[in-house]
Order: sequence, then structure tokens, then C-alpha cells
Amino acid sequence: MCGIYFTNIPYRREEVKSKLQSISFRGPDHMEIQQINDFTLGHLRLSILDLDKRSNQPMQYKGLHIVYNGEIYNYLALKEELTELGYTFHTESDTEVLLIGYYHWKEGVLEKINGMFAFSIYDPDNNSSFSARDRLGVKPFYYYLNDEHFEICSQIKPLLENKTINEEAVSIYLDCMFIPSPYTIVNDVYKLPPGCFMIIDHKTNAVQIDQYWDLKKVKQRNISYNKAKEELHELLTDAVKIRLRSDVPIGSFLSGGIDSALVSSIASKISPDKINTFSIGFDHPDYDESALAEQYAEIIKSNHTTTFCNSSDILGLVEKLTAVYDEPFADSSALPSLLLNSVAKKHITVALSGDGGDESFLGYTHFDSLHRNQPIMHIPYFIRKFLSRPFFLNLINQNSHRVRNALNTKTENDFIENIFSRKGFLLKKKRQDWMRHFQDYKHWSKHIIQRAADLNIKLWLENDSNVKVDRASMAYSVEVRSPFLDYRVIEYARTLPVNFRYQKGNQKRILKDILEEYIPRELFNKPKKGFSVPIAYWIRNELKSEFKQALNDEFLKKVPNLNIEKFKRIFQEHLDGQSDHSPNIWKLYVLSKWYEKYGY
Repeated sequence: MCGIYFTNIPYRREEVKSKLQSISFRGPDHMEIQQINDFTLGHLRLSILDLDKRSNQPMQYKGLHIVYNGEIYNYLALKEELTELGYTFHTESDTEVLLIGYYHWKEGVLEKINGMFAFSIYDPDNNSSFSARDRLGVKPFYYYLNDEHFEICSQIKPLLENKTINEEAVSIYLDCMFIPSPYTIVNDVYKLPPGCFMIIDHKTNAVQIDQYWDLKKVKQRNISYNKAKEELHELLTDAVKIRLRSDVPIGSFLSGGIDSALVSSIASKISPDKINTFSIGFDHPDYDESALAEQYAEIIKSNHTTTFCNSSDILGLVEKLTAVYDEPFADSSALPSLLLNSVAKKHITVALSGDGGDESFLGYTHFDSLHRNQPIMHIPYFIRKFLSRPFFLNLINQNSHRVRNALNTKTENDFIENIFSRKGFLLKKKRQDWMRHFQDYKHWSKHIIQRAADLNIKLWLENDSNVKVDRASMAYSVEVRSPFLDYRVIEYARTLPVNFRYQKGNQKRILKDILEEYIPRELFNKPKKGFSVPIAYWIRNELKSEFKQALNDEFLKKVPNLNIEKFKRIFQEHLDGQSDHSPNIWKLYVLSKWYEKYGY
């Protein structure tokens, strides 16, 4: 895991060094800067495979120069294939395999590699560059382009100089608590979308961005449940196995949930050594799953470390969150994620995780909501609109947010999108154009739950879950590998009938049945508490004065398109205990800390 940098802007070497130092946590083992013609390539290395300096980057092969961040999990199979084609290797790294693979297959190498990655390859002979990002957007890729210059980096911080706030991006953030690709918080800087590559012809400054992978229309397999369970188990086992390759200590994150328990169980079974597992415990019983994680660890015989934290431990990480996330990011579970990685780093450099299981195997609570409320959507809209009046809702004792949404929403797809966006709740002028980048999900499946899962993968997974994990782990120079994000698992899950993965009251059905081969069902068949923190309580108590000070009139007036009066009203309602508005208050608080840190 590393940090990459590539530009043709004529910065002095010391300026480039300063940029890289600002994100040095991504690769503390080696920094290198090379100037080739009018181009500068920079790299920060976190050594995972082939720890020798021969695998430092930028790396060169037959005139091609690469800076690369990530892991190619099937690099040994590709290395064998390329060796049979006559190529010779001088390192044990996956970087060399990727570079020679590109030399031989050009962009066709993207179809062959299985991994998480973001890289740029400069070709001086053709005065062009080729860049790409992995299929699910696990690794970040930011770029700046104008008519003459470009700048590429793993994080946005080195690209922020002299950039103005993107007002549309701020509105999107206030809608959905993160900034989705291709947008960023500033103008003229973009994220390369997942599954895409970018070619720049530096002679003409022509830019070509193409997609090499995407979700496809669901083709459901005719397969028995037991056969599907067997095949999925084999696939997950291979996904874990190829992620256990490392030349540095490796472990696994273990919570009380199904996904991390299954990943850790498989790893424990196939690893020749006893694995190390890590969990976080909270002093608030509503959020603590540590006792259950410890029971799992005892059963799978792992070396387990539980770290208990209180509110002050978590709150002490707010400044760290602003420093390493670069863009406003309001998923509060980033705070315990930072803490977990800080603890794990004392023992390991690579960790397996269960991230991605909820998206493919339908574990989020909103899938229950979709299942319960779908029948309402079959009622003609004009009747539902009439029934949405408070009188009728009170009459049938239905004040649920999801029920009101179902009654007020014209189509099933609108109902799905309401899960991910507040539809301009905090805005003076509502803006929803940004959802156009994710509209393909509507055409991939007829099943409302699968469509929601696909939007989860395309919108939430890349821009929330993957960002949270990448920044929290890189903040402490830890590499996190998620077997559920193996594209083969994603593709396979979508071919299975929804009822193999979800039944009323039985989310992740097929994963639970596989996990039962490792851990007794009575232990794990309980509601998950989630990896969250009591933000609502803190705002009314420990953080009350901090929030009042941060969310003052001077700051609120800076926020474009914010309905200030509405925000003030809900803030007071929250402080008075009338309603829980903590998600929206937290969004503004995180934004205020970002403005403060970066001088906007």
C-alpha cells in the first residue's frame, strides 16, 4: 500500500517532496522522486511484498515508468504466465508483474488482474501516460487537468493549493455525508471513477477516459441452494487465501458481525500459523460487541486483542479524521476505525476485514425496510399521497420515516434513492443532478432489493465504506484487504436468487449457513449493533459547547446553499431532546473542521 504522485507542472523537487510529506503516512518506508523529461513521478512506499529496495518505485521496464498503489492478489499466476511468454523478473514484487503485464497486454492487463489498485504508467517514447483504478474503487485516485498541465495523486491534499470550493459538491455532501466520484470538494480536481482507465496524450493534451468494468444486467443462475453455498464457500476461501500473501505480519479485524467472523474463521483454518485478530470494545453497552468477538476468537483459536475505549478516546481522533480524510467525510464510524487501526499497527501491517459483505449479501437494515414497504408501492401514487397525511398516519399508528417515504414517493427507484440521499433536506435549493452518475442501477435487475444492493455497490461502497477503510488504515500505515471486495465474489453473489441471500428476518442467509461450519449459530444469530458511536448523546452532553462554538453564524454563512434557519431549528430541537438530528449536525460539524483546517 502506497501513495502515488505524477505531474508535468514544473514544481521544484522540494515542492514535490513537501506534497508527498503531507501524506507520508501512506508510505513511510521509502520516498522517491524522479524527473523524466518534463515529468515528475513520486512514490511513498509501504513495504508489503519483497521488502528489498529493488522493489522501490518509481519502477522502470523497457522505457515505461510506473507509480502504483495497491495489491495484485493473483500476481503469482500472472508472473508464471508471463514467464512462459519469455519475460524475466528481477524482483518478487507485484509491481514488476503489473508493469511487465502492461508492457505485454497494454490495457488488456486490467481484465487479467485481481486486486485493489491505482496506478500511472508514463511512456516517454510515445509521450503518453496510462492510468487506472480498480473495479470497486478500493484505492483512491485524484487528478487535476487543464489545457496544459495535469497532476495525479492518491489523496487530494497535495492538489488543494489555489483551488476554490466546489459549491455543488458541498450541496451533495449535505445530501449524503460524502462526496461521490467524479466530484471533489474543490473545482478542477476529480476522482477517476472505479473500473476506469485514463489515457493522456501529452503531445496534444487529449484525454480519454474509458470504463473497463461495471456491474451488468443480472443473469440469475438456475442452481440449488446447497450447490450455491458450496461454490460460494470455495470462492470466499480462495479470496481469503490470495489475500494472506505478505512478507510482513498479517492479522484480521474481528467484530461481532457475520462478515468479519467468516473471514477470520476461513483465515484461521487455512493459515499455517495462528492468526492475530483485533476488535474494539466500547464503554457504552448499546455499542459494544467485544464479548461476542472474544467468543469467536476462542472458537477459531486466534491470538485476540480487544481494546476498550471511551468517549474521550474517540473524540480525541476528530482532529486526526480531518487531517487524513482530506475531504469532508461524515460517517462517524470512521472514528472507531481510526482507533482500531492504531491498535492493530502495534502488532501487524496487513489486516483482513469483512467490508463489502453487507452490499452483496444484503445485510443493511434498509433491505428490511424495502421488503416491508414494497407492497405500499403497488398502491397508485395519488392514493398513497392522500394517505400520507398526518391524520391517516396517526390513525394507523404509522409514523415510520420509511412508511412516510413509501407513501410520498412516486416510484420504487425514488424510494431506493431516498435511502442514500436526504433530497436537499438542509439546502435552500435542492440539487439532485449528481445522481445521474449512478442511474445504470435501474436497468440491472427487476428486483427492488437487488437494485438497492447495486446502488449500494456503485455509490455507497466506493464513496463511503472504501474511503473510510482506506484513510483510517493508511493513517497508521496499515494495509486492509477485504475478501468480500474480490470482484469474483461481487459478480457471483449477483447471480444468486435474492432469497438465497435475504429472507424476511434472515439477512445474509447464505453467509450464516457457511459460518455455521465454523461457529455455533446460537452465538452469531443476533442483531448486529454496528460499528458506530453515540454521536447524538455527545452533541447534547460532552460536545455541546464544542458544537455550539464550531457551528456559529460566521461559519454557517460560508456554507453555500445551506438553509441556515432550518439548520438552527433542528440543532435546537436536538439539544432539547425533541428529535435526533445528529447525522445532519455531524455533517456540518465535520465540514466546519475541514474549513478551519484548510483555510476556506
